Amino acid sequence: MSTATPAPDDRGAARGGARFVLIGAYLGLVLTKSEVVSWYRIQEMFRFDAFHMYGVIGSAIVVAFVSLQLIRRFGVRTIDGEEVVVEPKDPRWRRALYGGTLFGLGWALTGACPGPIAALIGAGMTGYVVVLIGALLGTMLYARTLHRLPH
Repeated sequence: MSTATPAPDDRGAARGGARFVLIGAYLGLVLTKSEVVSWYRIQEMFRFDAFHMYGVIGSAIVVAFVSLQLIRRFGVRTIDGEEVVVEPKDPRWRRALYGGTLFGLGWALTGACPGPIAALIGAGMTGYVVVLIGALLGTMLYARTLHRLPH
């Protein structure tokens, strides 16, 4: 008789992964339909020609602020029962200035921030594969130079 433990059932993990894929697909649909991933809308924003993107970003900031206040007030916990902890802001503002400037330049030049790249590719804009490759290479470069950076 064998006393070996049976292999764990991977169906639960597959269902969990499928849930995240569905949430991501829904987010991509919302971003596409709201024109947040539109190159033209992004260019309008950087040229100060339209309020659309500022309204979306401002709404996101208000929703995040209210959500964080509710999480703190009611002691909301994670799915695993852990306390939600919001780390204090880093007082070294230059890091945010440099990083934000670099991020904004990439966003203005490509018309996409990292989040919607997959939605743009999924919407048939295959030119954004180049942007995705650039984002991945930039992430790899950051990981390689992280130990030399002043943080």
